[in-house]
Amino acid sequence: MSTQIEAVIQRVERECREERIPMLGPEKARHLADLVAEASPPLAVECGTAVGYSALWFGRELLKTGGRLITLEINPSRHARARANIESAGLAEVVEARLGDARELLKAIKDDVAFLHLDNDYGNYAPCFEAIEPRLADGAIVAADNAGIGANGMRDYLERVRGAYESKTVWFELNLPWVKRDAIEISVYRKNRAQ
Repeated sequence: MSTQIEAVIQRVERECREERIPMLGPEKARHLADLVAEASPPLAVECGTAVGYSALWFGRELLKTGGRLITLEINPSRHARARANIESAGLAEVVEARLGDARELLKAIKDDVAFLHLDNDYGNYAPCFEAIEPRLADGAIVAADNAGIGANGMRDYLERVRGAYESKTVWFELNLPWVKRDAIEISVYRKNRAQ
C-alpha cells in the first residue's frame, strides 16, 4: 500500500509542477505529515484540496494511526481530480473529499477536529478558522500554509493566532517553479486561553 501511495504522490507532484497547480511541495508536505503522525488525530480537516497532493501525504499517515481526513475544495474539476487521486492511492476509506465552500462545509462537521490545515484563499483563513473553531479539540494543531508569500492576505488570521495561541512561523527553502521560500504558521489551539 505504501508503494502505491508513494507512486501516486510522485505522479501528482509531477502534474502539479507541469501544470503549475499550487501544492505544498515535498519539503512542507513532509514536515506536516510528520506533525500528523505525531499528533495522531482521530479527525483532521483540510481547507483547499486542489488535486489532493497534501491529502495523499496526510492520508498515508492517518492510515497508520487509524485517523481520517476531511478535505474541502470549491473547484469542481480539481475536486474530481483529487477524488480520483485519493482512490488511485487506495486512501478513499481514510480521506473524504467534499466539494463546496469551506466556510459553509466546515459548519457541518460535528466531530472534534485535532488537526486543521488551511491552504485555500488567504482571505478565507480567518473565516474558515472561525467556522470550525467550535469543533477544534483542545491542543489541536492548526497549520496555515503560505504564511510567507501570503502574509498580507491572511494578516487578520495571523494576528489572531499569534496573539492568542502558542504559534510559530516555520520557514522552508523550496524547489517549486513558482516559489523558492515560504512558511507555514503552526499554532496550538487552546479552548481556555487568556482573553
